[in-house]
Amino acid sequence: MAVDAETQFHVLAVDDSLIDRKLIERLLKNSSYQVTTVDSGSKALELLGLRDEETDPPSASLEQQEIEVNLIITDYCMPGMTGYDLLKRIKGSSSLKDIPVVIMSSENVPSRINRCLEGGAEEFFLKPVQLSDMKKLKPHLLKGKSKEHQQETEQEQEQEDNNNISSSSSSSTDSNTSINNSNKRKAMDEGLSPEGTSSNTTNGNKKRKAIDGGGLSLERTRPRFSSSSLTVV
Repeated sequence: MAVDAETQFHVLAVDDSLIDRKLIERLLKNSSYQVTTVDSGSKALELLGLRDEETDPPSASLEQQEIEVNLIITDYCMPGMTGYDLLKRIKGSSSLKDIPVVIMSSENVPSRINRCLEGGAEEFFLKPVQLSDMKKLKPHLLKGKSKEHQQETEQEQEQEDNNNISSSSSSSTDSNTSINNSNKRKAMDEGLSPEGTSSNTTNGNKKRKAIDGGGLSLERTRPRFSSSSLTVV
C-alpha cells in the first residue's frame, strides 16, 4: 500500500540523557520527522495512554492526552524502566503493538541486541546515532503506516458487513409479518364467504327434514274428528 510522500511521520524519542535527546531530536527533524521527546519509559507510556495508575503517578509536565505516534526510538539503559521493558509494554498492547520500536545503546552487547530484536524491535542502533541511521527508519515507518491503514480498512469492512446483516434481518422480519397478516385476512375472508352462508342454509334444511321425518309435521299433529263422533243437538 503506497503512502503519501508528503506525510510527516511522528517519532517519539525516549532517553534519560539530555545530550542524547537533543542529538536524536536534531537528527530526526533534519530528516523531516515530527519529534516528541521524553526522559523516561514511564512518561512515554503516559503519553501513549498506557500509564499504570498504581505504579506511575501522572506527570505534571505532560498533557493528559494520547497522541498518535508512528515510531518509537528509545535508549536501552535508563533508570526505572529500561528500553527493553518499554518495548515489551508496547508489544503487549493490542492497540500499540504495530508501532515500530527502535532501541539505542552505547554498549555493543550481542546478547542484549539479540534479546531486543527477538522481543520485537525493528533495529538496534549503537550510539552515537548518525544521520545515516535515520534513513533506516523510513521502511519501518511505511510498514507501520500500511498496517494501520489495513486495520482501518478491515474495521470499515466489518462495520459494513454488520450493517448489511442487520438490514437483512429487519427485511426478513417485515416479510414474515406481512405473510402472517395476509394469512389472517385470508382466514377471515373464508369464514364470511357465500360458501359459508350456503353451508349454514344447507344445515338448516337438513334439520327441517329431520323433524319432518321424525313424525313431527303439521299435518300429522293436527287433531282428527270422525263424522260418527259428532252429535247434533
